[in-house]
This record gives sequence, structure tokens and C-alpha cells, in this order.
Amino acid sequence: MSTVEGHAGKLIFGQLGGVDIIAMDGRFHFYEGYSMKEVTFPERVMYELGIKTLFVSNASGGMNPKFHIGDMMVITDHINLFPEHPLRGKNFPTGPRFPDMHEAYDHELIALADRIAKEKGIALQHGVYVGVQGPTFETPSEYRMYHLLGGDAVGMSTVPEVIVARHCGIKVFGMSIITDLGGFETPVEVSHEEVQKAANSAEPKMTEIMREMIIRQSNK
Repeated sequence: MSTVEGHAGKLIFGQLGGVDIIAMDGRFHFYEGYSMKEVTFPERVMYELGIKTLFVSNASGGMNPKFHIGDMMVITDHINLFPEHPLRGKNFPTGPRFPDMHEAYDHELIALADRIAKEKGIALQHGVYVGVQGPTFETPSEYRMYHLLGGDAVGMSTVPEVIVARHCGIKVFGMSIITDLGGFETPVEVSHEEVQKAANSAEPKMTEIMREMIIRQSNK
């Protein structure tokens, strides 16, 4: 089970807008001591249950100067800086040995999210998510380095799950809630409690967009 405050570690089965869904209330993190196989085991289970689309969300630190705390960033791509790859080892028969990752985050789903957000008057940012091991928050120099590498937000999850989902042929849509900022001239102290507060504040708008996406996808 998850050992992080705010992550209940539950697998929930239900319906949303008449669509059957599986929801994870919390996730496993590499920094908790789990192996990458354990971190991504839920995605393997989802594949076996017939899941076709995965929605992922996270709280992340923003290093794009255009971002503000509480912004929602649609993930357009990611940079994997985890020390272990989730596909390391014997290849699972769900996908090829060397899976293509040119579209890790589905372009059609991103466009759908943008349309829905515009209709509802909800502002969205777009950017690249940098996945790191944690569990320390980033130093000001690390924030600047990740931004120079092409990242707009950084966090300690998501990337392994997305890689395994794509290896299984599952389409992915991802969104980050910007809960803190770093890499600017004035360093800002951050705590887990502040991250949770910012995430909880933005969560209703993110849920509204994802709910509408699921309903519209089911009506196609």
C-alpha cells in the first residue's frame, strides 16, 4: 500500500457519466522503496481488465516563468530522469522490446481537453513534465537545470506509469497541478502540506475537465 499522506492506496471501481471506470486513490512511488515493477503493476492490471485509456494526474513544481501556483498544465511530453527504467528486464508480451514514445500523451485527447476547457472558461497551461526519483524537493539549481533541459514542471511520479501504459497500447492523457514554483531569482521554501493545499484547490476544475472528456469519448 501507499505510504504517502494523501494517497489512500485504494482501487475504486465505478461509473462516471454512465462509463465504467477504474480509479486509483493514490499511487505507489519509486521513492517509497518500491521497485519499478511494483510501481507500474496497476497499469499491468488495467491492461488485463481491458482499459483502453489512462488519465494520470500529479502535483508538480513549476519552473516555467509563465506559471503560477494553482495552474493546471496539460502534459504534452515528458523527460525521464528516473534511475531505473520500468521496462528493464524481460520484455512483457504486451508490446515490443523497443516501444516508440513519439506520442506518449495522445494528441487527440489533448485537443479535446483544450476544447472543453475553452467551453467552460477554464485556463490551461501546456508543457513538458520531468520525472525524477525524489523524495527531496528540488534545489533552485536543479529547477533551473530541468528547465534548461526543456522541462516546464517536475515531479516524482507519472513517467513510469505512462511508459508501461504506452507499452501496453493504452492511450494516455496527463495533467499536472502546479503546486509550487522554483528556479527563479528568489528561492521559495516548499512543504508537503502546501503542495496538498494547492492541489486540493485546483482539483475540482481538473476533475470537471476529465469527467467531460470521459463522457465525450464514450459517445464517439
